[in-house]
Amino acid sequence: MRKVLITGVTGFTGRYMAEELAACGYEVHGLSYRQPVGKLPAALSAVHCCSLNNTELLRTLLTEIRPTYIVHLAAVSFVAHSDADAIYAANLLGTRHLLEALRTTATELEGVLLASSANVYGNATEGVLDESSPFAPANDYAVSKAAMEFLARLYQDRLPLIISRPFNYTGVGQAEQFLIPKIVMHTRRRAAVIELGNLDIARDFCDVRQVAQAYRRLLETPAAIGQTVNICSGSAYTLEYVLEQAAAISGHRMEVRVNPAFVRSADVKNLFGNRAKLDSLIGDMSRIELKDTLRWMIEHPSATDT
Repeated sequence: MRKVLITGVTGFTGRYMAEELAACGYEVHGLSYRQPVGKLPAALSAVHCCSLNNTELLRTLLTEIRPTYIVHLAAVSFVAHSDADAIYAANLLGTRHLLEALRTTATELEGVLLASSANVYGNATEGVLDESSPFAPANDYAVSKAAMEFLARLYQDRLPLIISRPFNYTGVGQAEQFLIPKIVMHTRRRAAVIELGNLDIARDFCDVRQVAQAYRRLLETPAAIGQTVNICSGSAYTLEYVLEQAAAISGHRMEVRVNPAFVRSADVKNLFGNRAKLDSLIGDMSRIELKDTLRWMIEHPSATDT
């Protein structure tokens, strides 16, 4: 059986990635930097507790597991995270430790997917962004991901690397500090008021289940090795659209107040991804419309209102 090791497996994306891979017949191992709390995905064969900065234990685990594929999701993923040192330690140094350990221990690897971010493009370029769009990172998170991509180039001749640049994506279980879950949770609570930033900007949003499927299919595509690929819907949605759909699904309409603290004057109005390269590599996938993702999140019985 093909083995996959997912770093950051207990995070939002990791849980869906484990389910996607297990459903397709993989033996799924997870890596978590601390002892997991709560219920783990049933899809996991095992969860190994190890920080990417513990290089000796990391090499030991890789030697024991002997994975066919790696999905590297472990990262500080919140753009506005307050500890810049933690961002670089996880997103850059953690990736270096993983790649170095793989270089010296993994002999049966067929694919290593590194999750970068469309944040490397920044917010200064209007319209559609493809993989050739220039880097313009505008915060520590984006800089850490751009640096990670440059770091990966040092290993591209020694490891079967694939770099993904996901645009915004969401789903059940994503933390409320992110935009769509914030709107969803306010809707579920029947809140009277919600405070947001610019309402007329339009951004690309995907469903986390589609992202997990795209990652799996990239790993299974030999032509994807050595490539950098946008993971996106190819469409732009305004916050006004999201709010209207949430109201239509729930029957609850909130007063929306624009909080100046959330407004970034430099943000361009329309910014979304070109998915032509993704489609050329893995073929067309069935699309999940944003309104259907919102319905899933609003109506899901396990969604928590905390």
